Amino acid sequence: MIAIRLASTELRRLSAGKLPKLAILALILIPSLYSGLYLFANEDPYGRLGEVPAALVVQDRGATLTDAVNGGTREEDYGEQVAQRLVDGDGGFDWVRTTQSDAEAGVRSGRFDSALLIGPAFSEDLVSSADFRPRQASLTLVTNDANSYLSATIADTIVGEVRDAIATQVGTQAADTFLKGFASIHTNLASGVQGAERLVTGTARLSRGAGELVGGTARLASGADQVASGASRLSAGTGELTSGVDRLASGAATLSSGLGTLRSRTAALPAQTRKLASGAQRVARGNAQVSAVGRDAAAAVRLIDRRLDAANRALDRRVAALVRQGRLTRAQAAAIRTVLDDARAPVDAVAARVQRASRQLDRLGSGSAELANGAQRLASATPELTSGIARAASGGTELASGTARLQSGAGTFASDTARLASGAAEVSSGADRLARSTPTLRRGTERLESGVAKLRNGLRQGLGKIPDLDESTEEETARTIGDPVKVVDDTIARAGSYGAGLAPFFMSLATWIGAYVLFLLVRPLSSRSLASDAPAWQTALGGWIPGAVLGVGQVAVMFAVVKFALDIDVVHAVATAVLLLLASAAFVAILQALNVWLGATGQFLGLVLMLVQLVTAGGTFPWQTIPEPLRSLHRVLPMSYVVDGLRQTLYGGDLGLVALDIGLLAAVFVVALLATTYAARRQRVWSPQRLEPELVL
Repeated sequence: MIAIRLASTELRRLSAGKLPKLAILALILIPSLYSGLYLFANEDPYGRLGEVPAALVVQDRGATLTDAVNGGTREEDYGEQVAQRLVDGDGGFDWVRTTQSDAEAGVRSGRFDSALLIGPAFSEDLVSSADFRPRQASLTLVTNDANSYLSATIADTIVGEVRDAIATQVGTQAADTFLKGFASIHTNLASGVQGAERLVTGTARLSRGAGELVGGTARLASGADQVASGASRLSAGTGELTSGVDRLASGAATLSSGLGTLRSRTAALPAQTRKLASGAQRVARGNAQVSAVGRDAAAAVRLIDRRLDAANRALDRRVAALVRQGRLTRAQAAAIRTVLDDARAPVDAVAARVQRASRQLDRLGSGSAELANGAQRLASATPELTSGIARAASGGTELASGTARLQSGAGTFASDTARLASGAAEVSSGADRLARSTPTLRRGTERLESGVAKLRNGLRQGLGKIPDLDESTEEETARTIGDPVKVVDDTIARAGSYGAGLAPFFMSLATWIGAYVLFLLVRPLSSRSLASDAPAWQTALGGWIPGAVLGVGQVAVMFAVVKFALDIDVVHAVATAVLLLLASAAFVAILQALNVWLGATGQFLGLVLMLVQLVTAGGTFPWQTIPEPLRSLHRVLPMSYVVDGLRQTLYGGDLGLVALDIGLLAAVFVVALLATTYAARRQRVWSPQRLEPELVL
């Protein structure tokens, strides 16, 4: 085949001699040197930040925190914590603690890439929210872009991470205090609910008591009126009492005097009563004898009376018989009876007097006996009587003295009862006002009872809404509040290192550079083939194959250096190799077409295209960040698709997306080869410009 013969001829030409062979080796190694050295230099710059000197100035004087929940205080020095975090390795740089003046001078001179100043009020500002005087704490980062722009950017990032860590710590502590306050509030509110329950019960009793108070105050007012009236009467009566006490005092004095007289005059009474008792005994015995005679006379009178009755009856029978016999008339009989009745009347009168006298004598005898007995008892009692009279006389003396004192106290009592009457009147007036106001009190207690019930219900609802956390949940919640957002690193495809992240860009760029330098030695088209009648496409293909073969060598060496020497993990090795080989083939075809069409100008345009693709491929920053018209060029230049495809194959991305990149690169390859074929057809005709070009490289 003509294309193969042309390619082999060109390869033999290039490899003839020692220097050409060395030149071919150099061409093969150039992409590996470019990508390998650049990736090796940038393998892990963040891991070596500890070699970058940075100044650290700590002026923080600390702060005193008051525990609002449990009381007490504690000291916090957040500035020292920040410094310790940085020095222990979280700060990235080689932090050196120094003074502010030395730090600023060091940054200015380049001795330090940056400096971090922690001011005196750093801790106080951090905890200022606890006193409701919030102030933002600040860290001062001193940088100098003249030292290193990226160092300043990295320092700002590191300080920002430290700031976030301290903010999370302070926020967690504040949230912990806040949640402990909730626990305290919950406990106190629970006690408040219990108190409200007791308060509801108490107000219910108060309300009932207020109802009873209304009735009680009415009765109190009535009673107070009665007390006032009674006190008034008492005050009026004390005048009479005073007068009575005066009379009592006078009478007590008289009584005392009379009792004294009585005592002196009854001193001989016991002897006299004994004589009286003896005489009474004799009188009683005489009266008993007289009474016995009276009883005998009364018995004789009764006998005479019975005998007269019998004689009267006999006479009545005799007179009646005579009247029947006619010896006497009835008038005569009546006259006889009248004479008899008149004769008996004195006898009956005497008999009656005798009977009465007998009874009186009996009573006299009985009375004299009782008198004798009484006289005897009197004689027996008179010693005690005289003794009692003596005691009474003594008591009379004391009574007289007491009544004198009573007379003195009666005046005081009269004054007190007057004040009592005045006070009772005021009490009565106050009781009336109290009685009028207690209905208002009752209505107030009813509203109070309703309000306390609402308070209790509200406290219950509030208690249900206030969290009651256990210690572990409280700590976890405080940590979540202090650091509410957690970034979960769920990377679909991971580069692994900074150097690996740049590998797609520099490998693509190295492939273009490799294709570019090939045509410094490789001829894009064979002049002999152009002068012959060989088909243009074979001529074009014959000129492309030598560069493509050398490109395979470039890709193979570069791939080996990246994977084995630099230890960059290649997830899809076969797909990566295929993509690099296709990219090399396409780039060789593009640069061949430029050289065939434009000659030296095309060679220059190849360099320009490399520079344009350097900024449009999106190898370092996302391509969306570049401005127009570079953004539009990103979509049409082939290196963009090589970079995109290598990211998928190197890091383990979606190979389905790589198929699109491969298809686009294949299309670019075909278009470039067709353009070279068309140029080869045109160059069968020689022109003066081709014979004497204006620019030769």
